Amino acid sequence: MAAFTEGMPCWVDAQLPDLEAGKRFYGELFGWTYSGKAADHGPYPHYTDALSDGKPVAALASKSDGRMPTTWGVYFATGDAAATARKIRDAGGQVITSPAPVDGLGTTVLAADPAGAVFGLWQKGERDGFALHGAPGSFCWTEVYTRDKDAVDPFYQEVFGFQGTPLPDETVDYLMWSPAGTEPGEDTAIGARSVITDAFPVEMPGHFLVYFSVADTDATVEHATRLGARVTAPPFDIPYGRMAVLTDDQGAAFAVLAEPEPERTPGHTPERRPGRGTAPSGNHQAEPHPEQTDGTPAAPGAEHQTDTPGRPAD
Repeated sequence: MAAFTEGMPCWVDAQLPDLEAGKRFYGELFGWTYSGKAADHGPYPHYTDALSDGKPVAALASKSDGRMPTTWGVYFATGDAAATARKIRDAGGQVITSPAPVDGLGTTVLAADPAGAVFGLWQKGERDGFALHGAPGSFCWTEVYTRDKDAVDPFYQEVFGFQGTPLPDETVDYLMWSPAGTEPGEDTAIGARSVITDAFPVEMPGHFLVYFSVADTDATVEHATRLGARVTAPPFDIPYGRMAVLTDDQGAAFAVLAEPEPERTPGHTPERRPGRGTAPSGNHQAEPHPEQTDGTPAAPGAEHQTDTPGRPAD
């Protein structure tokens, strides 16, 4: 796979109370296998790469502190972690962990935008990021939810050079991100910004939501519930396919998306990216997980707030 350009999502991982239970859940749900025994890499204890079709697509980690959120987190590619960390500070964000090398694999940073949504940076060394995305069982999209778009929109533009494209439907406040140097629009979008409206719980702070591609959303949701997951947004159609939001059996939230089958009209290119926010109405949102007594969310799309960020895989 070609190297990830600046600002592209390049890795996702989950911090879980029970690593073995997480491996069983996602192994059953997505067909993931794992790269042998969980490894300890300095500040990354019990970190296990997840594989789809033998290719690294994500990782699961055991939380070192039970007070940390149980959550999925996303990492954005950067060519210079230290320089991007300075941009984050200058743009009004927070650098939670300074650039830290990871065994020659690369350099990682954990940061937060001005509204508190937490994300990671990854500067590649021997490893780029996931080796498969956009295929069933792998990452396909992410979006940040915020209560302060006026602070967040210029932040991501300044830090990553994102170019924003609003949806054609002006009633939906949703801004798609295209990397710098590309023609802004749906065809180049790699993520998006949504808003936390009054329909969401008042205690929900800014956060990222991670999407995984699946072949059949309804079948995936049915399977996930049999495995102990909770459905926070039942399957519904959007212009880019059919999606749902789930919380796994330990409290980590994520979305699934089945893209529409390609039209058979010659020359037609089907829509491929989620556009509308993941929850058109507040009843699709989950209440904070009981462990989040300090106001940090566990669902949906709770931010990746931990002092031991993960690392991208080969």
